[in-house]
Amino acid sequence: MSYKRYWLALAVVIIGSFAVLGSVGRKMISEAPPIPDVYSENGQLLFTGASITDGQGVWQSIGGQEIGTVWGHGAYVAPDWSADWLHRESLLLLDRWAQREGSPTFNALNTDEQAVLNARLVREMRTNNYDRAANRVTLDSDRAAAFDQLATYYAGVFADGRAEYAIPRGALTNTEKQKQLAAFFWWTAWAASTERPGSTVTYTNNWPHEPLVANGPTPGAILWSIVSVVGLLAGIGGLVWWYASQEKAVPHGPFPVRDPFLGLNPTPSQRATIKYFLVVVALWGVQILMGVITAHYGVEGQGFYGFPLDRYLPYAITRTWHLQLAIFWIATSWLATGLYVGPAVSGHEPKFQRLGVNVLFVALVLVVGGSLAGEWMGIQQKLGNLWFWFGSQGFEYVDLGRFWQILLFVGLVLWLLLMVRALKPAFTRNREDRSLLSLFLISSIAIPMFYAAGLMYGQRSHLVTAEYWRWWVVHLWVEGFFEVFATVVIAFLFTRLKLLEIRSATRTVLFSTTIFLAGGIIGTFHHLYFSGSSAAVISLGAIFSALEVVPLTLIGYEAWENLRLARPTERVPWIANYKWPIHFFVAVAFWNLVGAGLFGFLINPPIALYYMQGLNLTPVHGHTALFGVYGMLGLGLTLFCLRVLRPERIWKESILKASFWCLNIGLGFMVILSMLPVGLLQAWASIERGTWYARSAEFLQSGPMQILRWMRVPGDVLFALGAALLGWFVLGLLTGHSYTSNKAVTSASFSRVKEEENEAALSGR
Repeated sequence: MSYKRYWLALAVVIIGSFAVLGSVGRKMISEAPPIPDVYSENGQLLFTGASITDGQGVWQSIGGQEIGTVWGHGAYVAPDWSADWLHRESLLLLDRWAQREGSPTFNALNTDEQAVLNARLVREMRTNNYDRAANRVTLDSDRAAAFDQLATYYAGVFADGRAEYAIPRGALTNTEKQKQLAAFFWWTAWAASTERPGSTVTYTNNWPHEPLVANGPTPGAILWSIVSVVGLLAGIGGLVWWYASQEKAVPHGPFPVRDPFLGLNPTPSQRATIKYFLVVVALWGVQILMGVITAHYGVEGQGFYGFPLDRYLPYAITRTWHLQLAIFWIATSWLATGLYVGPAVSGHEPKFQRLGVNVLFVALVLVVGGSLAGEWMGIQQKLGNLWFWFGSQGFEYVDLGRFWQILLFVGLVLWLLLMVRALKPAFTRNREDRSLLSLFLISSIAIPMFYAAGLMYGQRSHLVTAEYWRWWVVHLWVEGFFEVFATVVIAFLFTRLKLLEIRSATRTVLFSTTIFLAGGIIGTFHHLYFSGSSAAVISLGAIFSALEVVPLTLIGYEAWENLRLARPTERVPWIANYKWPIHFFVAVAFWNLVGAGLFGFLINPPIALYYMQGLNLTPVHGHTALFGVYGMLGLGLTLFCLRVLRPERIWKESILKASFWCLNIGLGFMVILSMLPVGLLQAWASIERGTWYARSAEFLQSGPMQILRWMRVPGDVLFALGAALLGWFVLGLLTGHSYTSNKAVTSASFSRVKEEENEAALSGR
């Protein structure tokens, strides 16, 4: 069968999408908010643009996006520093002006007098007096005085600590760095309230919502949100219409009478991947522990049930580790699966392949251990000016220091070389699965290539530049081409088991990849609506991110087909062997619809994200999509590979069953009982009073919000129990307690046992 049309469509989508992403991104970076020298109206230099950049570095070195947010990106316990500074500066100016009118405070004025000062504040804050030729902004005496007051306030927050913000005492004590940090916070608030030249909206498209300075959603945010919903409905209709007319990748017959993997001896390199899967489970366990501590800091900001844990593991570190470990263990499971599948696909074990797998494992351990230790030292201010290279870069999901980042990139290149060596013989033969194999290779190449996007910004790069490239890593690497890679791997596994025809599987994978990337690549812009970007980012991000949801509407069909594959019959009793790995794939489909689809689209339209950015509806999407989709997929792939490594042994599946349901129900409780209601109440507060209030200690530390935070405990406990059970099961694959017998059964007895079990099940009905 020819797949030329599919390949042509995929090529057009990829080339066209990256042309748009690159050209608009280049414009976005070139039109980023300037970083000026700031003077008072009497000509006194308050701080330089270099100080602002230095302040950004200070912010990154103490945790950056893992301690509050800037422009809405980061952690959710402390304030958004941009919104917080903007609101506090506005109140200081209003009170200062009111006192000149003879009133003790602004609130003591009557309505008419307040209206006059409100209008003055809007004019003062939104007027752009940036002198491009001199790279200079001039502040009047009132704003200069407000800067000094706020610089003193924020110095106290980071020096003395603030339990409500989960900031420990001594987080930042250097007075020069404190002033630089204040200069950076001022600049982020200035860009968020100052109109672009020739425009009536700010550099951040009027984000955050702040009624005091007339920051509200732009007409474009409203219009393109409506268009995105219409586009979503049109895309769903078109996809369903097309899909109904196509031949589906369904199970075919005749099925093998025995497990195709039974009797096959794993190659040395395949056996060497076992330790990767053990590390996956271990890292996952540590990540869950860090998640528990991080969540608890929301209610007890400087301790853990009375123990002063923040002295040793402050919130910024536990959240950094929580996110980094998630990336590490999920990526490790996928990479290890690739290393296993390579020789299985080609039927060839290259010379020294096992050595390469072992060397890569050592590099993985070094990167994980070194980066976690460096992040602790950097955030604790123990690395000096080396924080960027060996500590924490301070950007969510790419926190690891640049040295460790480069080392990880080298490891990914080594992994790619191992994959190419294993797959190369398959390309020399005229195989029916060549198209599927080619997509496998392309997605493998894309994994190190798109991770390299994280190397495109430096220690002193503009915040807009860093954010643009960071989302290439988070969205295109983690959510994009890794998902393509995993989709192809699953297709190979099912075709290798002879449960799917290669022809229909290849067509389905090529089509799914094309549809997904058609929205996914340009859809990267939906993360950048309010990150110092132009209006074009809003329009493109709104439309194409909506299209990302379109293929998820057929996810139910995929789930039922996977369930059908997992059901043993008289013809294929051995498929029961793979029941629980396939059930994890079914969970992937469910959470793809709920986490990526429903909760993702909840915050995708510009008008929604305008009020919800930086609130707890983002981690609702993050938990259900990152773990629910990619985590469940990683666990499914791990179990699948462990299953085919020893197909002749029979698993005790009761532990797996309990683990599976604890994980899924626990994740659901975590979201429904706590994070979702917290996020919805925050969104209400943001719409009603402003972003600053939704993120304030006044709101988040209120009684109802604290109760909702404690409501995470049932879900967290159930989820942790599921993880512990899965870890116990995987450990049992080494010790033998997860098998029905400590001895391997023969092929004949294996088939006989499964046939007897199947007959018993049928007679029981």
